[in-house]
Amino acid sequence: MRKPWKLIAQLLATLAVVLLLAGVAFANLSPELGGKPTKAQRRAYARSGHYQDGEFKNLVPTEVMTGASTLSVAWDFLFRKKENTAPAAPLPTQPLDPLSLLRKPADLLRVTWFGHSASLVEIAGKNILLDPMLSVKMGPVAWATPKRYNSELAITAGQLPAIDAVLISHDHYDHLDYKTIRQLKDKVAHFYVPLGVGAHLLRWGVDSSRIRELDWGDSVRLPGLTIVSTPARHFSGRGLTNRNSTSWSSWVMKSATKRVFYSGDGGYGPHFRAIGQQHGPFDVALMECGQYDANWAQIHMMPEQTVQATLDVRGRLLLPVHWGAFTEANHPWNESVTRATAEAGRLLLPVTTPELGQPVTPGVGALPQTTWWWGI
Repeated sequence: MRKPWKLIAQLLATLAVVLLLAGVAFANLSPELGGKPTKAQRRAYARSGHYQDGEFKNLVPTEVMTGASTLSVAWDFLFRKKENTAPAAPLPTQPLDPLSLLRKPADLLRVTWFGHSASLVEIAGKNILLDPMLSVKMGPVAWATPKRYNSELAITAGQLPAIDAVLISHDHYDHLDYKTIRQLKDKVAHFYVPLGVGAHLLRWGVDSSRIRELDWGDSVRLPGLTIVSTPARHFSGRGLTNRNSTSWSSWVMKSATKRVFYSGDGGYGPHFRAIGQQHGPFDVALMECGQYDANWAQIHMMPEQTVQATLDVRGRLLLPVHWGAFTEANHPWNESVTRATAEAGRLLLPVTTPELGQPVTPGVGALPQTTWWWGI
């Protein structure tokens, strides 16, 4: 008769093998994880100057975690969560009429924020969609990822009219959403993405003729509009083995009369001032403001840094994004916008805080500046 411990060891070893095979199969079969750049593409990325040893790099030395381990931070997030990390009720939302996006003057600049970073920029008569995460559930394993505060959005991907361009900042699940891309892919004229991200779109059925990868400093011209890929300080990856295999970006949009900046995700750094000197001033800057922690301060800004970064890029108006949809950090859900608006007031920087789906038209009439997030 076998000793019990030997039998237990064999069972555990068998279970480990089964889990490993299941993980490999999931990684290969789940479309949510996206695609992989080819060897030829990876060789070409080396010419970018920020791709070394199979990984993209930041302009300045950057660590994802500083001061604590990933395990300890995860433990605090799961079992020592602070109060009010999620709202007690759905957030106020203004439904967006698709017809309102069809008829507009060419000189109109209008921005509509849908929660987290997903936003629509109307500029030069065009519809530019930023990081369109328009799903309620996130990622391939919804039970293990943050749930959206609202079960309904101001507008669905299916309700959106034709989109001239989608700009993706990086390939994390809260910014690049498989289900949204699948719904949008046939109504989008152009997808402009950081290096390597095109592989995800190709796997999801987007036609290669609609995809263009841009390195930092690259630009494209549409009639009346220039779009520029600019640096960010962040990281990437959709699985356990492909961290930094794709690049990340912030974005500049400029017409003859209007300019918009979108920070994407990232920590504070000297790139903001360089972008402001080269491309500013901006009529409005959509800036990351939320999901921060002192332990990952190099890859996500603190709220006060959000304000300083807006001043660095020479933004005339701050619209805080990267909040109002998911809890991804251990701080009160509305703390980021409370701190940012206080700092903006101290430094005399105009800030707008619209409800979800509420259009903002810089330079025309009163801007949404309510404190609707209090008491929720």
